[in-house]
Amino acid sequence: MGFSVKKGIYCLIIKLSQEQEIPIGKLGTFHFPAGFYVYVGSAQNSLRLRIERHLRQTKNNRWHIDYLLDYGQIITVYSYAKDKSLECVLGHKIASLPKAIFPIKGFGSSDCSCITHLYFFQDNPSGALSSFKGEFALPERRHYNANG
Repeated sequence: MGFSVKKGIYCLIIKLSQEQEIPIGKLGTFHFPAGFYVYVGSAQNSLRLRIERHLRQTKNNRWHIDYLLDYGQIITVYSYAKDKSLECVLGHKIASLPKAIFPIKGFGSSDCSCITHLYFFQDNPSGALSSFKGEFALPERRHYNANG
């Protein structure tokens, strides 16, 4: 995997093929409609290792996103060479996209004042996320499934 930046922020586009009731740790169990989910995260020690961890099939569930990944499939990863402080800025940009829905309050945002760091879209939002390329200096994009 060729993620060249040591620390930064990232987006995972996750495809959930069928609706599911998914337990999300201490947050509780939630209904997830089939569609596409965008998760915004950050890594301050090794962006490459964080993304590789998300891509592994077998891992201990540590973060909210781990529980969703037990059911969904990552189809695209966007990595950004930016400071953690822009993680929330990126999340707000994604939230402002047409048809963005906040599925779970507090998902992935326990260390900030954001409503959530998870966003739901009925259709694949990859093209819309590409529009942030210049603003967030998007160095890399990886596809993991041709069906996305």
